[in-house]
Amino acid sequence: MSETIVSLRNANIFQSSSLVLSNVNFEVDKGEFVYLIGKTGSGKSSLLKTLYGDLYLKEGQGNVAGFDLKTLKWQTVPLLRRNLGVVFQDFRLLTDRNVYDNLEFVLKATGWKDKALMKEKIESVLSKVGLRNKGVKMTYEMSGGEQQRVDIARALLNNPKLLLADEPTGNLDPETTDEIMQLLFNICRDYNTAFIMATHDYTIIQKYPARVVRIEQGFVREISAASL
Repeated sequence: MSETIVSLRNANIFQSSSLVLSNVNFEVDKGEFVYLIGKTGSGKSSLLKTLYGDLYLKEGQGNVAGFDLKTLKWQTVPLLRRNLGVVFQDFRLLTDRNVYDNLEFVLKATGWKDKALMKEKIESVLSKVGLRNKGVKMTYEMSGGEQQRVDIARALLNNPKLLLADEPTGNLDPETTDEIMQLLFNICRDYNTAFIMATHDYTIIQKYPARVVRIEQGFVREISAASL
């Protein structure tokens, strides 16, 4: 039986006092890859923010990686986020330090103390994303594809049960996009990690088919990739 990593039941999602999404019923199991599609402003980012504790769930039920979103307090948000990895379109890397130091910064911030274990973990995730010998490189010297790989490596540091990606290929050329998508699907398979990816690029979905969820007019519904 599959382990459910994300579960929303009759959830109403708000930005401040404005209702963005109504009556959301949505589940994602361990190792499942899900595309989240919808127009700009439709509520994709609001849904992702709810899942990683940036927006509190006011109405309905929600559970992410064993955390009850309805009773989540600001003190426990960091604990939730240690079970998640977030991959951004704009990378959000620290440009004043090298790749290794970017990753070490995250480990220290999430409670790691042992230098040897940190080194071993950093080398492991860099190897996974194809950057084994790039630890000393400054992030601003890297191509967009390399920076996205560093961002993905950072998201993997704490062995997340769930990866969330908001337009992770939005700033990349088609060839680099292919490389990143292959990497993301490999991670989903090899780590058995649940993965939710928001995207506007339907050609990606056609080329790398998986489950598709559309946000439209304030509602969330399943569709088939063939209907895009």
